[in-house]
Amino acid sequence: MAVIRIVTVIAAPPERCFDLARDIDFHTRSLADTGERAVAGRTTGLIGLGESVTWEARHLGVRQQFTAEVTAFDRPRYFRDEMTAGAFRAFAHDHRFEDREGGTVMTDEVTFRSPLGPVGALVDYLFMAGYLRRLLEGRCQAIKQAAEAAGPGRA
Repeated sequence: MAVIRIVTVIAAPPERCFDLARDIDFHTRSLADTGERAVAGRTTGLIGLGESVTWEARHLGVRQQFTAEVTAFDRPRYFRDEMTAGAFRAFAHDHRFEDREGGTVMTDEVTFRSPLGPVGALVDYLFMAGYLRRLLEGRCQAIKQAAEAAGPGRA
């Protein structure tokens, strides 16, 4: 399994960061370059435990769908979403939010495996990890900018 871990320091409360990370409408806006949109399951608002969303987007020149379910949820500290249908053999995203000195340390950790055994592992190493890292870093920066723009104080 390949692992991507990104740590982002945000000058905003954990509750605000947590809710932005699970906001389907914000997700759509933050990934507008991919044409990503929610097409099934929870398609708007804040996703919660046991809910799923199916995303449709163009990635790597191919229109595809990806369904994820929230399988763990502890507001405002942690949630996990896991792929239930999509192009990967396995995909899980852990979102952690630590209250630190009036702000938040947001840690995103994605573990994934492409299909096709050793060939998929090579694709993950050579290409997919970098592509997903850039996508995730952009999303983390969008959350940071939106959370900090809302100003100080609790959500």
